Amino acid sequence: MRDVAIVAFAQSAHRRRTDELSEVDLLMPVLHEVLGATGLKANEIGFTCSGSADYLAGRAFSFTMALDGVGAHPPISESHVEMDGAWALYEAWVKIQTGEADTALVYSYGKSSPGRVRDVLTRQLDPYYLAPLWPDSVALAALQAQALIDAGDTDEGALAEIGARNRTAAVDNPYAQLTGDVPAGDHLVHPLRTGDCPPIGDGAAAVVLAAGDTARALCERPAWIRGIDHRIEAHSLGVRDLTDSPSARLAAEHAGAFQRPVDTAELHAPFTSQEVVLRKALGLGDEVRVNPSGGALAANPIMAAGLIRLGEAAARIHRGESDWALAHATSGPCLQQNLVAVLEGESAHE
Repeated sequence: MRDVAIVAFAQSAHRRRTDELSEVDLLMPVLHEVLGATGLKANEIGFTCSGSADYLAGRAFSFTMALDGVGAHPPISESHVEMDGAWALYEAWVKIQTGEADTALVYSYGKSSPGRVRDVLTRQLDPYYLAPLWPDSVALAALQAQALIDAGDTDEGALAEIGARNRTAAVDNPYAQLTGDVPAGDHLVHPLRTGDCPPIGDGAAAVVLAAGDTARALCERPAWIRGIDHRIEAHSLGVRDLTDSPSARLAAEHAGAFQRPVDTAELHAPFTSQEVVLRKALGLGDEVRVNPSGGALAANPIMAAGLIRLGEAAARIHRGESDWALAHATSGPCLQQNLVAVLEGESAHE
């Protein structure tokens, strides 16, 4: 296996609406920043991979427009996943493992403001039994929250504390959309209140990956990807235990997350109840600092929030604030798909 690291990370300021910006406008500053951090030019990148969703844009092959921000001429080696950018990072990591590239640019973006996200996300559901009923993403998350309460794993007060902790942590995050004393609010779908749910907003993110000595030349303290894996639950919610996440646990096991204690965890938990599930599945105790960035409860640009978790964990390693970090991304209803990566600082490896 080749040693591969995240050597740079950039993200946009996440906002409720960006009507004045196209996807390219949203991406361009982020791409310039992440490449500028390494000194690389777009034509010096070995592989480019993006993550986005046509359903958000409302048109087919919308990701091709975003390539205007990258520069597709002269021809580049490029790919796209209809998923959160964390899965684009996984594809880029595999590409580097094959030896076909030494560097990779990974980016993702999402403009949630033009449509009703709760309706858009129903298109992820089983098309025969669930999707025709149009259960939206908040209603399904509420089912999971109620299952946790019924099992005695949490209560509404504990969920409110999770929301408050995340948004208080986000005060130090200049890119966050919601920070500070955000009220728990009224019930949106019982038992979830508005404070238990993520903000709707627009945003973009990008990272640069590099292998071996190339990574050391581009970054003073690379965030080495010591393990990465992703797994999926059954498509039908009716055959799952919503109080647990076996796929997240299995992905963490294969990524090596249980080999030694992590000091930081960036969890992609858009709802407070999902942090309860993930903490249990990943064995995270109170000694682990969870979501120092504020997590998805502070900013949740769909299709970029998972990549941001990897980028935030890597950035803490770059700054010397973490040595051994876990990053998690999810997609689908009630934590259906989960990706886990373990990142290590250079000094910890030596």
